[in-house]
Amino acid sequence: MADPEKIIKVSVVTPDGIVYSHNATMVAMRAIDGDRAIMYDHLPIVTPLAIGEVRVKRTHEMNDRIDHVAVNGGYIEFSNNEATIIADSAERARNIDVKRAQSAKKRAEQHMQEAKEKHNEREMLEAEIALRRAVNRLHVRENYGK
Repeated sequence: MADPEKIIKVSVVTPDGIVYSHNATMVAMRAIDGDRAIMYDHLPIVTPLAIGEVRVKRTHEMNDRIDHVAVNGGYIEFSNNEATIIADSAERARNIDVKRAQSAKKRAEQHMQEAKEKHNEREMLEAEIALRRAVNRLHVRENYGK
């Protein structure tokens, strides 16, 4: 008989509620200090996340498919084979509105240009973060179904 699959529970939570919750064999994400992947029986960890894509490899029962979630920072906590990602905002790839993300990207680029012209560093930083978020959403949506 084959060995039982080693499964972890992965949840993504925002102030608006649970965005994602499934069983998986692995979760990969970008922490502020580099890429991380967590599998069954990983040591407990709490680490801050960068704006980026969370990739969740589902179980064999789900054909090992990869789910993609765009997160805007936050942190991941893993212990007892449960990974919980807490983020200010997160969006599953299938739910990303491409037109809305493209509009957000254009707005952020315009705000960056305006801030640059005014030499306003704070506005420039805010616009850069908005741009990274929009580009991340577009990237995650692009990966959907791959």
